Order: sequence, then structure tokens, then C-alpha cells
Amino acid sequence: MTATDITVPHKRRSGGRAANTARRGKDLFQQMPWRLPVNTDRPTEPLGPEGVQAIHDGAMRILEEIGIEFLNEEALDLFRQAGCKVDGTNVKMGRDWVMEMVRKAPAHFTITPRNPDRELVIGKNHILFGNVSSPPNYFDLELGRKVSGTREQCANLLKLTQYFNCIHFAGGYPVEPVDIHPSVRHLDVVFDKMVLTDKVAHAYSLGKERVEDVMEMVRIAGGLTEEEFQAKPHMYTNINSTSPLKHDIPMIDGCLRCVRRGQAVIVTPFTLAGAMAPVTMAGAVTLSIAEALSAIALFQFVRPGCPCVIGTFTSNVDMKSGAPAFGTPEYMRATQMTGQMARFYGLPMRASGVCAANVPDGQAMWETSNSLWSAVQSGTNIVYHAAGWLEGGLIACPEKFIMDCEILQMIERYLEPEIVGTGPDEIAIDAIREVGPTGHFFGIQHTQDRYQQAFYQPFISDWRNFEAWEIAGAVWTPERAHRMFKDIIGQFEPPPMDVAIREELEAFVARRKEEGGAPTDF
Repeated sequence: MTATDITVPHKRRSGGRAANTARRGKDLFQQMPWRLPVNTDRPTEPLGPEGVQAIHDGAMRILEEIGIEFLNEEALDLFRQAGCKVDGTNVKMGRDWVMEMVRKAPAHFTITPRNPDRELVIGKNHILFGNVSSPPNYFDLELGRKVSGTREQCANLLKLTQYFNCIHFAGGYPVEPVDIHPSVRHLDVVFDKMVLTDKVAHAYSLGKERVEDVMEMVRIAGGLTEEEFQAKPHMYTNINSTSPLKHDIPMIDGCLRCVRRGQAVIVTPFTLAGAMAPVTMAGAVTLSIAEALSAIALFQFVRPGCPCVIGTFTSNVDMKSGAPAFGTPEYMRATQMTGQMARFYGLPMRASGVCAANVPDGQAMWETSNSLWSAVQSGTNIVYHAAGWLEGGLIACPEKFIMDCEILQMIERYLEPEIVGTGPDEIAIDAIREVGPTGHFFGIQHTQDRYQQAFYQPFISDWRNFEAWEIAGAVWTPERAHRMFKDIIGQFEPPPMDVAIREELEAFVARRKEEGGAPTDF
């Protein structure tokens, strides 16, 4: 029995949504305002037209000649209905059918959370950033070591997710709270997410109970009737194929449940070149495209026009150890190549802000910066794991989260069109004439009128010279980030929520816990 089966009739109440401006307590710094950044740059396109066609043809040949393994019985029945060739769990599908289905997917759509002022536009050249999701471990400077995640640590990372305007959506668990039993973990974490944030939320597709429970909690938090919930996306799920060439049972099941209730899905193959994909980046991208399109075609067959995003998680492994590497030149090129293919298919695209570093050090930042800027270069619309990721996704770190937000704000500032304005005020001939060859621009009116907003102002970077930095205590960047983390948590105020809505959420969680939550092996 699902949560939907046992829910009382859905009646909408007024006042169920958050106030338009969520409280965060006193701002600790002047952060950039909430906005949906638009990427107006021409994308970097390493492939010529013949390269795009070669990858497309390769992906279609995989689908036609090799096939994809679908372990989900319902999916196999649906492929049979569609006329695809099903042999056991292997599904072969013709390119004409695949492209007919993929063309039904929208090029852009919106997702509306409980606070409608946080609505996201997916596509249309927007680039949106989300928090780190799913690491089993946690590290911060106070602990000084890696530990298993807890509910408190997860909640603190959700508070950072809400606090920073440059974080647009709350992905999966920012750290896996292993102190909560897996059968009810989703109930507690999603309750925290609904209460501590008012941003777009994610559901794991890990069994029908989990995804149905989360959809119901998002519906309750938004004060929505079932009809209103299904009328447009209010949340999303993200799945990974089991590369190479396989989709598992629960993830396909979760996506089918989401699309049938009008919610968004992201399909992100995890293709590591040299391990789960060919060692060549073109081969790895081709495999990734085939795996993603096979699932997207299925979802469009079930509900034509359902919102789908094609994701990329193509990188390489360290051929000395087998460990995954991120933020590499190969990762950047694979992301750019996938961006070209996403535009070829008319689909929004997801990428990630990732690194292989184990602590919030220089390696962590240059690898993450490479990942994030490749998302900009590729025309990515949704950037997963944009803040807080370490050790190839095995560690969540609040200092890294805050340091990453500095990069995200810089990217947002970089994309502001006024930086490259070329009107008379920007060309500034009169100012240049006034200063002449012997003066300076500090004191003239042209500068005085603009200096406060002229340049990006950092909140973690320290631009003082060495002597001034040393006099101020010689505090290294991760230490500054740690202090800010503590300050944010100490003064955090959750966004407003209607009392009746919170009580309904609490009652739902209590009831589902009493019913046993989701089945587990232990």
C-alpha cells in the first residue's frame, strides 16, 4: 500500500505556502540576491557537426544492435507494448522510435516548490546550482576526521542550502544520516528538508514507498490538492543507470511513479571511462547518451511531454588505482560534448560540481572549479553537487560547501550582462578625458557613482596583502569558512510554514513510521 492509497481526501488550505521572503536571520555578509542566472555565453563545442553525428549514430547503434538491460518487469512490458524487441531483460529499440519519443520531451519547464518565489526554470539557458547529495560520510575542521553522517549534520547542511541564495535546489540527503534506520530515514530527512528549506526538493527512487512518501510530503508542504500537485512539477527525482548498459528495478520504478504524477525526472548515467565505459571520451559519452535516451524514451512513451533532463556524469578513473577522478581535462571535455548532444536532442542538461580531493584544500577547489566552469561552458541547466562535495562523493563538508558558494557567486557575477555593457557610460570617454594622462580614476564622479556595485565582493576570499592578512590572524580559507559555518548555524531561522501544514507533515511522518516506513533487508 502506498502513501497515496492511505491519504485522506486532499483539501487545499489557504496559507499553506511559505511567505514570499524566507527568513534566514541576520545576514552575516552581503551575499548576492536570489536569481535564476542566465548563461548568455556561446557554449564551448569541441565536436564538429560530423562528431555530433558520429556520437548520435553510435548511441543509436547501441540501442538497435546491442540493447540495454532493463531489470524492471513493468518497463519490459511497456517496451513490448511500444513494439521494441525484448529478449529476457535485453531491450533493443529502433532509432526512429527513440527519436519520436525524445522529441516529445519539453525543451524547458518549471518546478514550483512550497514557496512559489523559489520557482525554477529548467532550460532556456538558465544554469541552476544544488547542494551536495548522498555522501555517506562527513568531515569538518572541528572534527578533523571523516565520520559517518548523522541527522544533525544533514540538517546543518540543509540550513546552508537554505541560507545561500546561489543554491537553487535541495538535492538528495546532503549527507546520509546513518543514525536513522533506513526504513524511516527518508521520512525524517524530507521532513527536515520541508521545514528547513523552501526550495525545490528531490526524491530518491529507491523503492515505491520512498518516492511515494516524498511526493506526498511535497504535496502537503505546498498546501496542494492532488490535482494541483499533478498539474505541474513541484519536485524531481534523479536516477543513474548501472553502467554499462543497464537500468535497475527501483530507479525505473520511481521515475515511472513520478512522471505519472506529473513530476520531473533526471536520467544521469555514471560512465567512468576506463572502468564502466570505454577508455576514450567519445566512447564513454556515446554509451552515456544511449543509456540516458533509452530511459527518457520509455518515460515519454508512458506520459508524452513529461519533463525530463539528460544528465552527464562521465569522467575517467585513475588508471593506477582505479579510483574515480573528477575535474580533469577529460571530465571537462566530456561535459562539453554532452552539452552539444543535449542541444542536438532538445533536452535540458544536468552536470555536476565535483572533485576527488579528500579535504577542503587547493586540489578540492581547482578540481571543483574545473567542473563548475565546464558546466558553464557546456550550457548546463542544472548543476548537481555544486557545493560541499569531497572524496569523489564519499564526504560532505560544510567548509567546502561555503568555499564552493564563493565560486558559484563568482559565476553568477560573471554572467551578469552589465559587465560587458558597451553604452556611452561603460565606454566612459568623458571620464577618460577628465582624468587625462596624469590623474587617476579613484576620485572622479564616474567612479564615485559606481564603485559600490562595480566589482564582485568576496565573502570568503581575503584580498588583503600578506602583512595585513598576518596582522588579522593569518586565518586560512577553510578556517574562515568554518567560522562562517558556525555563525550561520547559530543564527539560522527556518523559512515560515503554516502551523497546520507542519502538523499535517508531522502526522504523516508519524503514521508512516507506525506502518513501518519502507521495507529493508534488516
